[in-house]
Amino acid sequence: MPNMAVTSGKPISVVALMYDQLCTFEYGIAAEVFGLPRPELGRQLYSFTSVALEKKSMTAAGGIQFKASGKIADLHQAHTVVIPGWRGADKPVPTLICSELQEAHSRGARILSICSGVYVLAAADLLNNKTVTTHWRYAQDFKQRYPMVTVKENELYVDDGGIVTSAGSSAGIDACLHIVRSDYGTSIANIVARRLVMHSHRQGNQAQFIEQPLPKSGESERLASMMEAVRNNLADAHSLSSMAAATGMSSRTFQRHFTHFTGVPAKQWLTNQRVARSCELLETTNLSIDRISLAVGFASSESMRYHFRQVVELSPNQYRMRFAQKNSDK
Repeated sequence: MPNMAVTSGKPISVVALMYDQLCTFEYGIAAEVFGLPRPELGRQLYSFTSVALEKKSMTAAGGIQFKASGKIADLHQAHTVVIPGWRGADKPVPTLICSELQEAHSRGARILSICSGVYVLAAADLLNNKTVTTHWRYAQDFKQRYPMVTVKENELYVDDGGIVTSAGSSAGIDACLHIVRSDYGTSIANIVARRLVMHSHRQGNQAQFIEQPLPKSGESERLASMMEAVRNNLADAHSLSSMAAATGMSSRTFQRHFTHFTGVPAKQWLTNQRVARSCELLETTNLSIDRISLAVGFASSESMRYHFRQVVELSPNQYRMRFAQKNSDK
């Protein structure tokens, strides 16, 4: 369903909660994505402020003191509420924070938690029968405390019915970009990502961490070079063996190093790249599904439709209807 705040042309209101022992990096992620001016777009995507619900001085890690600029009325009108990392898994969540989040959720506000912020959502009783993720260090503890919640401990972020949860701190960036992409489409999300100097699209189901050491510098350079070449030539017929040959590795060695390097198998990564490029073409061109499928390297339009729905959870036509107009209005 199109976001009414987006279709109205007004910036979407985002409020980040602030509290004592705030995780400043995670708060900074929200401020960076939702709070910065966007002169390159010629309009503001979001209005951003912070609200504190504790009546005491607040100190973050390292002794930084801070105070929120917004008022509780801003929280009551927020379209999206961000909960940065909480001050500790064993630290109780004040009743007022819980009740305000319950009110926000009941009126349809989207809520994003980053890392241990998921404990705040659980304390507010918003997660029963929901699917979430959190930092892998907290996953087992969270499962034991909240057995009615499904925890996908090896995913970067999960979006379940208006509640978005992310893994560790950097995964909060992926979750925020997922929100931008959901609100405004891939093209604008790419612009925001470029401002952050990062890739725009990591799927939520990618691994949180890499168990093995990263490849040696020579291997990582060969992998990165191959990946860039594939992105620039998606229409070509790439295979596991051709990608392995481009890096000078056997297919078995290549698959092992690639998965360690990216967190996903090579063929899954290739499919994700083709779907991501399909999103851009659906938003920015009038090309038919058949033409787009050829342009990004799918064997057929049926193959594109299948993989597109698996990744995006919409059909290509549904995606175009939702995002093409938003892109034309930018």
